[in-house]
Amino acid sequence: MVLSFVFLLALAAHAQQVLHVAAAADLEPVLPKILTEFTAATGIQADASYKSSAVLATQILNGAPFDLFMAADLSFPEKVIAAGMAEETQPVVYAQGTLVLWTRNDTPFAKLSPATLEATLRDPAVKTIAVANAEHAPYGRAAQAALTHMGLYDTLKPKLVVAENIAQTAQFVESGNAQLGLISLTSAKTARLAASGHYAEVPREDYPPLEQGAIVVKHAGANAAAARRFLLFLATPKIVDELRAGGLAPATISRVK
Repeated sequence: MVLSFVFLLALAAHAQQVLHVAAAADLEPVLPKILTEFTAATGIQADASYKSSAVLATQILNGAPFDLFMAADLSFPEKVIAAGMAEETQPVVYAQGTLVLWTRNDTPFAKLSPATLEATLRDPAVKTIAVANAEHAPYGRAAQAALTHMGLYDTLKPKLVVAENIAQTAQFVESGNAQLGLISLTSAKTARLAASGHYAEVPREDYPPLEQGAIVVKHAGANAAAARRFLLFLATPKIVDELRAGGLAPATISRVK
């Protein structure tokens, strides 16, 4: 009877195991389904909080009890590593992001395509372009770099509508508060935005690679084993295919061990 009681306690403890993920805003369209699949495969509950990578890094440095940090670039997890609050000595690259120019189908820019992307940005009829804050969001940095590479940043700066993160950037252009938006491919591929608009990919040579990095966070009571298990789960072929379908290219460098 005592053994049965201990067994039940062990089952209860496993059932209560929860993985807390700090996730970059560009993951919000794709990560919930993957977390559900992870729970189904392992029995480990998992939840995520979605914000800009900079905000999440600050929260972790201030003691927020996340187990895993999935950023949209490498610089913010590197700050957490430098503070001695990560299990790794370098971020695990789990995917690569893609920057796109998106517009609603009912705007005057209905012929947006890769061939017309730069000409569209130069069109005097463009009055507002939504971008993420380059200080807080990796996609904002990428947008600024791309516009600078095209020689358009100074000209277009007065027209930029700056959002806190890439999810809010997509909301600005979807709601009509901006005519165009430089957003993530993950946002552009959501069913809602695919139905109401279209996009053109910004040439990859126009901005630094958006290597998305993750780290296991150190803190009292951290769930490091579950976090590592999730990183391995992310690298399985099925999940890599799901990330690709959602707009995240496979990592060119795999450091998942």
